[in-house]
Amino acid sequence: MILQDAFTVEPWNLRETYLDLDLLAQTESVFALANGHVGWRANLDEGEPHGLPGSYLNGVYESRPLPYAESSYGLPETGQEIINVTNGKLIRLFVDDEPFDVRYGELRSHERLLDFRAGTLSRHAEWASPAGRRVRVSSARLVSFAQRAVAAVCYEVEPLDGRTRISVQSELLTNEQLPPAQADPRVPAAPENPLSGEYRDATGPAVLLVHQIKSSGLRVGAAMDHLIECPVPVRSQSRVFEDGGLVTVATVLQPGQKLRVVKFVAYGWSAGRSLPAVRDQVWAALTAARQAGWNGLLAEQRAFLDEFWDRADVEVDGDPEVQQAVRFGLFHVLQAGARAENRPIPAKGLTGPGYGGHTFWDTETFVLPMLSFTAPIAAASALRWRHSTLPLAVDRAAQLGLAGAAFPWRTITGAECSGYWPAGTAAFHVNADIAVAAVRYVDATGDEEFARGPGMELLVHTARLWRSLGHHDAEGRFHIDGVTGPDEYSALADDNVYTNLMARRNLLAAAAAAKRYPDRARELGVTDAESALWRDAAQTMTVPFDQALGVHAQAAGFTGHEAWDFAATAAGQYPLMLYFPYFDLYRKQVVKQADLVLAMHLVGGAFTDEQKARNFEYYERLTVRDSSLSACSQAAIAAEVGHLDLAFDYLGEAALMDLHDLQHNTRDGVHIASLAGTWVALVSGFGGLRDTDGTLSFTPRLPEPLTRLAFALFIRGQRLRVEITHAEARYTLADGDPLQIVHHGQPVNLPAGQPQTRPIPPASPRPRPGQPPGREPVRRQPPGPRTSKALSAKADT
Repeated sequence: MILQDAFTVEPWNLRETYLDLDLLAQTESVFALANGHVGWRANLDEGEPHGLPGSYLNGVYESRPLPYAESSYGLPETGQEIINVTNGKLIRLFVDDEPFDVRYGELRSHERLLDFRAGTLSRHAEWASPAGRRVRVSSARLVSFAQRAVAAVCYEVEPLDGRTRISVQSELLTNEQLPPAQADPRVPAAPENPLSGEYRDATGPAVLLVHQIKSSGLRVGAAMDHLIECPVPVRSQSRVFEDGGLVTVATVLQPGQKLRVVKFVAYGWSAGRSLPAVRDQVWAALTAARQAGWNGLLAEQRAFLDEFWDRADVEVDGDPEVQQAVRFGLFHVLQAGARAENRPIPAKGLTGPGYGGHTFWDTETFVLPMLSFTAPIAAASALRWRHSTLPLAVDRAAQLGLAGAAFPWRTITGAECSGYWPAGTAAFHVNADIAVAAVRYVDATGDEEFARGPGMELLVHTARLWRSLGHHDAEGRFHIDGVTGPDEYSALADDNVYTNLMARRNLLAAAAAAKRYPDRARELGVTDAESALWRDAAQTMTVPFDQALGVHAQAAGFTGHEAWDFAATAAGQYPLMLYFPYFDLYRKQVVKQADLVLAMHLVGGAFTDEQKARNFEYYERLTVRDSSLSACSQAAIAAEVGHLDLAFDYLGEAALMDLHDLQHNTRDGVHIASLAGTWVALVSGFGGLRDTDGTLSFTPRLPEPLTRLAFALFIRGQRLRVEITHAEARYTLADGDPLQIVHHGQPVNLPAGQPQTRPIPPASPRPRPGQPPGREPVRRQPPGPRTSKALSAKADT
């Protein structure tokens, strides 16, 4: 998408220089604004035309029964889907009674700009009505990081060619009409009119609505208020109806005169509070927004982002497109979790309804590593939400006949929502993903309160799950059978290497925590004997290895399966899951996304350098990357084993997943985990960052096109800056106690304020490994200021 001439490559902005109606749905996603609590898709101010309307509140959903052709014990009975709540973005313009609609009249210019530092989406348009009246329209909107319930729009209009009657109509709209459902199984059908009106009021330029969701019973409130500025008299009127409210402002303007309307919007919701409580909560948030004013909200937004960029920015010299993309990714990941405050981070954030608004293991595995080192409060919030769902996970484990806690594969509330158990319930690795994320967060922050409290409970309950799920064979080896790893083209496998190694890390971390916090261990009923069982299971964990091939089998017997016939698979038959039965996929050697390679990334100490190199080359030939989660892990390991050019290609794929719409589903929201994966590819790949047992190690190396990479990490309240060139790496600790790190295997002591520079040894050259035919990553060629349409065509093939 950004490859088209409409989009420019800039370090701190995403700019669209003209409007392409064929790309409305995609641009509504990439230009979306959110703060982790409220999300607004970038629909045009006037609401139409649109690709997919969307206003979301984190945790607000409708429930629905999960249908099965045949019922079976243990299958989830109820699903949850994110819903489009009250739309507060709408501002319609009438020019001499003709509606401003870009499909009619003449749109003489149009520009939108997403500013990563200001946290705003601005729009500038010049339009001539069908009757020939010209106006200039400017708007800016934000979803506040400082006031999490608040969003706002500043809307200005001025005539350009004579006395003109202008009417601006600001609206709240609930149960708005949505486009028909798609055939894509990743996008569920939206429930029709899910909200029932409970309360409505219009007072002056303010409107408030309260609705209740029909099946889930959640109560949602939305309110708007306005400031109106105009050099000539205006007439305003408000009215309210069951599913909406309008404030209309009318005046007559001459050229050079502007009508300015500032719209403040506030949201609130609850599963348990009464109607008056939700109503009053929304009024209070709206009043606070009015008190801050538009300029105050802008200043708060900039201050919040200045602090974030100071500790999180990544600088890339040599590829301006990747530079833009990594900041775009950092900004969207922040938007997904900054003010979630003990709510989940959905796979699409709050930018669209893709995947039903569910959160998956993606959050803990790809998003929280970035947030733990850049926005630790957001990381803690996501983990505390997981902890809040622990009772449901304990109940689910008991239903499955297991001890401990079985966290869901996909969910909004903490209850399992996947009706397809081979790729849902059987994907038990999510439990270790959560546990390891908790360990990583504590190592990065030193948060003892979390470690003793929620962290300890997560570790204990997940360790109990693994001990009851696995078993010892007659020779004393511990096995975990019948599970599904990250690769969703394999299912119900025995001894999946990723699952087993992550479970081992989980078990050892739980045993270490019980030893470190014996009082908490007693409170949780952990005995010395139970800890010993955890350590024994970890130490005897089976890790399949094919001696004949000299590689690790992704799971027991995997390397003996028939190879997928890639030569007979047409380019248009990807993703394979949409064109082939899972039965066929499950019994062949074909990998949807990094699985064994992800294990080497996250549990690298379990493999020798030579094993990593051989494993990577073997699984490259089988991995089709039908998931947006794959490229970043392949980039990290490609860089580690010496394939720097290939890693650079995978970096481009991860970075441009949404900006180029590589999976052809950006219309349903951006891919938050892949956006975080851009950080992973740069920092863990070319920066070589690994965090093991609380120690940071780096093995930096840059691909030829990049001349410099610099990034910051927030470590236990201290700011570490890393700057890498082809020749050397420079480490600078801003303040605090000295920090011990490792550079290419050698310890480095970092006193505060005393930069340390170390040389970078050259990588051993290796032949570039092959991929399945037609699934090779696009060779990355850093673009100039604008990218050609020819490269766009190549990226789409």
